[in-house]
Amino acid sequence: MKAIRVYAFGGPDVMQLVEVERPVPAADEILVKVYASSVNPADYIMREGGNDALRALLHLPLGLGLDVAGRVEEIGSDVTRFKKGDKVYGVPNFPGDGSYAEYVAAKADQFWLMPQRSSFNEAGALPSCALIAWDGIVDLGKVGPGKRVLIHGAAGGVGNLAVQFAKAKGAYVIGTASAHNGDFLRELGSDEVIDYRNQRFEELLQDIDVVFNASPVRDEQIRLKSVDVLKVGGLFVCTHLDEPFSPAFLQALAGRDATAVMVGSGRITTYSASLDGVTQLIDDGQVKAVISQVYPLEAVAEAHRQSETKHVRGKLVLEIRAES
Repeated sequence: MKAIRVYAFGGPDVMQLVEVERPVPAADEILVKVYASSVNPADYIMREGGNDALRALLHLPLGLGLDVAGRVEEIGSDVTRFKKGDKVYGVPNFPGDGSYAEYVAAKADQFWLMPQRSSFNEAGALPSCALIAWDGIVDLGKVGPGKRVLIHGAAGGVGNLAVQFAKAKGAYVIGTASAHNGDFLRELGSDEVIDYRNQRFEELLQDIDVVFNASPVRDEQIRLKSVDVLKVGGLFVCTHLDEPFSPAFLQALAGRDATAVMVGSGRITTYSASLDGVTQLIDDGQVKAVISQVYPLEAVAEAHRQSETKHVRGKLVLEIRAES
């Protein structure tokens, strides 16, 4: 089968499209015929050799890719959740062989049935970002009616889903983004959009219950300014596992009796539990995948270069094989 492999860490051109042996599923695994994957910041971070959170987990040769959408091709002897031909999506083997491949074998509990309303490309754009956004907004943020939520990086892969989840849960949603994404975010459900280039959110907002930092940009000043808009007892949720909270930031939070937490941090242990809620919202028509561009697997380097601009609306999808 065809798959992307990295034999030396570096820029986009280190990714090679090669022939590798098709995996065989273990007793608790399924073999998935992959139709779509997508590009995430974690992919190019791993391609370059990883950050402090990932470096020790990476070994060459390395497969890249978090997200999978496809059909079940084979089933391990212990698997009862799926049958051959089921459409599934998930985040298998992270980090491992990667999903930039024609087939993936992984534990069955790392997959869920695809939303009935989604194409393979749409489903391939969702799993990893949906898990992060769900954990931040629903599991940690406990967002619901009457809550005021500020989402940084609201137009990105995680951010756009966070906007949709928060709105579906009944919150008042405010997103920061560049000006050209204003109408887009309002269509997704943002009640307010703040142009981060020309407006100061810390001067415009107050009494925010939850700040969810989904921006791909690491910026200590954004964290500190976010404390100023939190209500007493508020919550700051961050996606930057590689950047621990500084003493100055934690001290500022303490002054408002507020708390901060990272998404994941060992909490996302059962993929299916989170994806079940996501699937339901999609099939109810309350949430949709946002795709900026679709690339063939052969153009993965171009997709990575686009991702590294950190100005992608929604997701970049890799179409492994066309949906008939």
